[in-house]
Amino acid sequence: MSLAMKARLSVMMFLEYFIWGGWYVTFATWLATTLHFNGQQIGLAAGATAVGAMVAPFLVGLIADKYFSTQWVLAALHGAGALLLFTAARTTSFAALYGTVLFYCFTFMPTLALTNSLAFRQMSDPKLEFGPIRVLGTLGWIVAGLLVGSLGWEATAKPVQLAAGASLLMALYCLTLPATPPLAHTAGSGVASIFPREAVALLKQRSMAVFALASFLICIPLQFYYAFTNLFLNESGVRNAAGQMTGGQMSELGCMLLIPWFFRRLGVKYMLVAGMAAWVLRYLLFAYGNAGPRMGMLWAGILLHGICYDFFFVTGQIYIDRKASQALRAAAQGLITFLTYGVGMFVGSWLSGAVVQHYTLSTGHNWRAIWSISALVAAAVLLLFLVSFQDEQDHAVAADQSASLPAEVPL
Repeated sequence: MSLAMKARLSVMMFLEYFIWGGWYVTFATWLATTLHFNGQQIGLAAGATAVGAMVAPFLVGLIADKYFSTQWVLAALHGAGALLLFTAARTTSFAALYGTVLFYCFTFMPTLALTNSLAFRQMSDPKLEFGPIRVLGTLGWIVAGLLVGSLGWEATAKPVQLAAGASLLMALYCLTLPATPPLAHTAGSGVASIFPREAVALLKQRSMAVFALASFLICIPLQFYYAFTNLFLNESGVRNAAGQMTGGQMSELGCMLLIPWFFRRLGVKYMLVAGMAAWVLRYLLFAYGNAGPRMGMLWAGILLHGICYDFFFVTGQIYIDRKASQALRAAAQGLITFLTYGVGMFVGSWLSGAVVQHYTLSTGHNWRAIWSISALVAAAVLLLFLVSFQDEQDHAVAADQSASLPAEVPL
């Protein structure tokens, strides 16, 4: 792949994740501080991304993969997304805002897979070429957070407007991307073509069933972090909270480098355990930290994001890749993504909103109680996984698999 093509794809990834990081991180702070929505409403609004994640495989699998060129689909989705975000930024009632954001998530969440698939189609060796390109997406998220935080926009609609402008720019940029026509004109168009029976049958294996259940359950307490951390940091008096939170994405980059080393020594089970244990520790640090003498605890909780995310989700991607046959790997990954980012995060958005609403005070929120509950839920999932999961393959096989570590750096 030429240097010019690498640059074009890198810009695509940067804009893709700049959009997401631009509006989502501070979304709850705007809803709570300026629009005065309650915790349940904020949780539901933040969980619109989960509904979008559940719809995304069907849109990509039944439409984008079969009938239209990827670059045109991306342009149309981001163009519609820009209009919806501009509308959302001017909306003040919950019903109207939730409906607008929900439709926006229907347009945005499919683009995460589509940008990946377009990039893969231009590569001769994705294992070597994708990582350096995808990492620009993480950089885009970081730049968006630093920009929003430094400008003091966290409690305003301006981050949504910023994301809308970036989405419009992305729509225009997609028109310049390489032609990527669909490959599946003759493929089936039913749900079974997205989640084949053979992929679902993998869940009959005890280890896969336990892994899938734990992945679903751990995403419930995870939504506490994604939906409410920025609001928590702002209420706690942390300055430039959005900028501070980008430390989590920075830590991901370092943790990605450590995964092969830990994989050889811990194997699948205890890598996953370490990831879940990090979520428990993070929430305890949030529960007992503050913006004064215990600010280090809050920073530690933010920096744990690399272990929290990479050690569980990236290790999980490796485990699925190992358990599924080559023909079923994409479908198996899609099924787990549907269960986690879709169903799990949706349940988590409802539960986190209910808990935050229950612990709403006249002066803010009882964050110690909120984070303690999320820590207890994460600890319960950790205990269930620890006593139930047994990986059939030894550490030597895991070491072999670490050599083919996925290049993607998730957020």
